[in-house]
Amino acid sequence: MTSSPSLRGAGGDEAIQGRRRAWGPGLLRFARNDDGTRRRQGAWRPAINWWGVLSVVVVLAAWQGIARHFNTVLFPGPYETAIAMWDNAGAIFGEIGNTLRRAFTAFGLSLAIMVPFGIACGRIRPLGLIVDPILEFLVTIPPPAVIPIVMLFAGVGDVAKIAVITYGLVPNLLINTIETVRRAPPMMERVGRSLRFSRIEVMTLIDLPAAMPGIVTGMRLSVTTSLLVTITSEMLLSTNGIGAYVQRAQQSFQVSAGLAGIVAIAITGMLVNLGLRQIEERLLFWHYRTSAAEE
Repeated sequence: MTSSPSLRGAGGDEAIQGRRRAWGPGLLRFARNDDGTRRRQGAWRPAINWWGVLSVVVVLAAWQGIARHFNTVLFPGPYETAIAMWDNAGAIFGEIGNTLRRAFTAFGLSLAIMVPFGIACGRIRPLGLIVDPILEFLVTIPPPAVIPIVMLFAGVGDVAKIAVITYGLVPNLLINTIETVRRAPPMMERVGRSLRFSRIEVMTLIDLPAAMPGIVTGMRLSVTTSLLVTITSEMLLSTNGIGAYVQRAQQSFQVSAGLAGIVAIAITGMLVNLGLRQIEERLLFWHYRTSAAEE
């Protein structure tokens, strides 16, 4: 048949351009071309997930109905929560800023250290054999369990919180990077040898681009983990941050204010995840283009 070559030829761009994929969390999705490219006719066109909108409306309606049925301050509905969020918007946004500052500081520190170290562990076999059992041991210890140990050495300031958050981010980044490098096709290493690349050049020019899909996957998992660990550490170690705000609201029986903080956490996580997905699309356009060509 002659139709398959035409899809890859000059006229194939128009055929592929007609097919789009939608991605994105929650209610808002973005459409892109199957070949991973961004064309002039709106490859980043936003699209509303109407099924998601319907599910949110149903959940909010059920929540409001149950709250009205019990009619107690201990179980406020979405309307009361929205009012509390509006009344405390300044405090909530300020505490969210403190939380994001700690989370992204730890995330950047983990990324700068663990990605090169993971590539080295995946490429240098003896180093990987040494790190594997240590990583398997550390991955079973939850971050809140190390808080008392961190307090002994770093106190209860920002350094202690960033240390706990960084500890929680290490497994996702390191495991994804190591496994992606190890699964790289052997032909890529042979190409580097034929070009007389040094070991550093192989890891920088071959292993790093090849490991980018796994690294970005680890980044997405780590961003979510960083927010969770940050909020937990703030509840135990901090006097500011959205975690401390929610805990203070709970202790003073301001349930609606506490729920407003929780909703703010959820919205922040969704926006951060959406932004990271857009960065992923721009960094890995070549990966999506290759995957579409193989299909």
